[in-house]
Amino acid sequence: MNLGLYIHIPFCKQKCLYCDFPSYPHMEGLYESYTDALCREITGQGVLFSTNQVDTIYIGGGTPTALPAPLLLRIVTAVKENFAVTTDAEVSIEANPGTVDGDTLTALRAVGINRISFGVQTFSDTLLKRLGRIHTGEEGANAVRIAKRAGFSNINIDLMYGLPLQQAEHFQQSLQIAYDLAIPHISVYGLKIEDETPFACSLAQGKLSLPSEEEEETMYDRGVTYLPQHGYERYEISNYSRPGFSCRHNLKYWHYAPYLGLGAAAHSFINRERLANTQDVRAYLECINSGCSPVEHREIADEATQMAEFCFLALRTNSGISYHAFYQYFDKDFYQKYEQQITSLTARGWLQQPDNQ
Repeated sequence: MNLGLYIHIPFCKQKCLYCDFPSYPHMEGLYESYTDALCREITGQGVLFSTNQVDTIYIGGGTPTALPAPLLLRIVTAVKENFAVTTDAEVSIEANPGTVDGDTLTALRAVGINRISFGVQTFSDTLLKRLGRIHTGEEGANAVRIAKRAGFSNINIDLMYGLPLQQAEHFQQSLQIAYDLAIPHISVYGLKIEDETPFACSLAQGKLSLPSEEEEETMYDRGVTYLPQHGYERYEISNYSRPGFSCRHNLKYWHYAPYLGLGAAAHSFINRERLANTQDVRAYLECINSGCSPVEHREIADEATQMAEFCFLALRTNSGISYHAFYQYFDKDFYQKYEQQITSLTARGWLQQPDNQ
């Protein structure tokens, strides 16, 4: 089975008020040394996985485009020099609209990055300021236009609902703008208040005004209705795409396929083992520079847990669970294993069994 690569860039220009991801502002002094260490890890792992074909690469963060373009080009070049990357590989990068320009995007496209994902979140300037984002709504729209001029046709934007003081009409406007921009892939996420974030602190102090449950449900329903009506297939719980533009890398997560994580805080799923690199950037640098593994956590779940993971991850997608893939992976008949549950859920109308599964 082909391998996916995830490469983590743990830097950002400014930490958003809702974000609990392993991303850190004001670390410009570590950009070059981190790139050096990451390229060394790429080289070492390339030797270990020399027999694997890589057909998806995802550069995430943080904000990968916080790095200067020459450093990003070094990382992509190192991957291509050390891994067997297929000619039709999907190579994605996340970007903040406030950190890109035409020259940067043209350079990224020229080195082989063929998919870009912008963290737009909303096209409302007022809401963007409440989130602590560094870009404006117009900059979000303009980033898409610049990316198209640079040669990107496979473009995603993230949109969020349930934001402080957001109304259903605000979300509807963002959906309309995204459609007018002819963006082929849209990811839609509800705001979740994570512990130890500024939003969590504000909420505890009674200073964060969130939409009512009814208003948030209305926003959710708008997305679920509007996007399919305008040519987008909901192929995964949070993701909608035009035909041919589903994210191949993300589907690896939901289809229990192997992926290798590189960089601080990166996660891997290899040979049924889950691994996580240290989130501490300086600890990561020390590990790589001393020739040690940056992996700080390993876990191999028991088979029952693996089978459960296989099922609930597959059920995030509109293709559902493949009986054939289940048998190939576990050497067990899916229907025999879950006959009681399948019968019960089907009787309630909660489960469908297409003939081609």
